[in-house]
Amino acid sequence: MKIAVAEGDGIGKEVVPPCTEILDLLLKDAEFINVDIGYAKSIREGLPITEDDIDLIGQADCMLFGAVTSVPGHSVVMKLRKAFDLFVNLRPVRSYFLTQYRLNLTIIRENLEGLYSGIEEIFEDIAVTKRVITRSNAERLATFACGLADAKTITIVHKANVLKSDVFFRDVCAHILQKHGITYNEMYIDAAAYQLVKHPEKFDYILTSNLYGDILSDEAAALTGSLGLCPSANIGPNFAIFEPVHGSAPHIAGKGIANPVGAILSCKMLLEWIGEYEKAVLLDTAVKKAIQEGYTTPDLGGGNSTKEVVRQIIYGLEG
Repeated sequence: MKIAVAEGDGIGKEVVPPCTEILDLLLKDAEFINVDIGYAKSIREGLPITEDDIDLIGQADCMLFGAVTSVPGHSVVMKLRKAFDLFVNLRPVRSYFLTQYRLNLTIIRENLEGLYSGIEEIFEDIAVTKRVITRSNAERLATFACGLADAKTITIVHKANVLKSDVFFRDVCAHILQKHGITYNEMYIDAAAYQLVKHPEKFDYILTSNLYGDILSDEAAALTGSLGLCPSANIGPNFAIFEPVHGSAPHIAGKGIANPVGAILSCKMLLEWIGEYEKAVLLDTAVKKAIQEGYTTPDLGGGNSTKEVVRQIIYGLEG
């Protein structure tokens, strides 16, 4: 098992090393390929990621990614998604009883198209961004959703009362879900944003387009208490990249207080992707136990350092 590892920038350099330590503990045959990408590389070499980096990453079976500080005009994440055809962004959001909200939902976000397709024109008095939704990509996104074993009810989120492209997205996804006998409902994006705050416990799986999924996942993360708790997976036909939802957070970088849970739970998703389900459960249990015992970083109101939280999670794995 070859795993490409990119710490990136900021707190990525603090939350990724514990992940490789944990994966090395759980996967005896893991081989790590270190990749230098991000803002710091852009300052040194002019680009945050190069074609040689893409080739190096492609030598691995999957990738663990920290976070990068944005470089205007050069989105590392978008380049990686397109290079490896990572058409699904899977974002589970779980409640750890740290707030009043109870969440156990997963957002299945289209990852390549919509307003993030990169087709834009900028003129002196007008800027135009094209929202692209293709049948083939919507179909394979919905088909992926149908393959999730624990999906009880899928909510298709759209704005079909205003946007014809959302009528198209909704209808294509609904057809696939019907074909597979999956129970589903639908909801407008504004109503979904409202209901997510009012009744988050009512959501199971949310299937939606790129921008909507981006916004809803951050909203859901806020209900848990911190972006630092949330993992994600970018999944394609033959490759996947696992990363915490949070960014590089330069304002706390180097202080030793970054929340490592999102990155560590991204490792849990990596384990599930390669079929190591028992080890994934073991890691998930260790994370839950550490949180329940009060090991939390300042973003959650706790007083523990990154290393202290990691140490407790590893203690749970070894115990």
